[in-house]
Amino acid sequence: MDILDIQRISEIETPSDKQLLQWYQCLLQLLREQQRCSLDNIEITLRIVDIEEIKQLNRDYRGKDTPTNILSFPFDPPPEVSLPLLGDLVVCAKVVMTEAREQGKDLSSHWVHLLIHGVLHLLGYDHQEEEEAEQMENLEITLLEKMGYVNPY
Repeated sequence: MDILDIQRISEIETPSDKQLLQWYQCLLQLLREQQRCSLDNIEITLRIVDIEEIKQLNRDYRGKDTPTNILSFPFDPPPEVSLPLLGDLVVCAKVVMTEAREQGKDLSSHWVHLLIHGVLHLLGYDHQEEEEAEQMENLEITLLEKMGYVNPY
């Protein structure tokens, strides 16, 4: 059974736990169908935070002293440890809300996109190089479309 451990720190309204879990389960099913993920019983922690916390984490782990929408922290266990924990996603609800409004995006669509984006990072996808970015964006678009959402790019 896949687990999404949701921790809410932010007081800004966000999608419900039920909605987040539905998106998560649908995403994992699609990834498995496309053979992009072979893991069963995946566990991810999703922490929804305020501006101060995301800014501190972004500064500490990426050297950027600004808030961001999402950070991904893959779990890399030692060989002797067998856990289904894929990693942690930290999302700033205020940044997500502001970006959606400024970019004219549906708020739910933006949340789904960021969840997909974060999970792909936990699975090893990246967008540092142009070719990687194109591959990751194309996969995000495909997954979003299969989930009934439009291309965010």
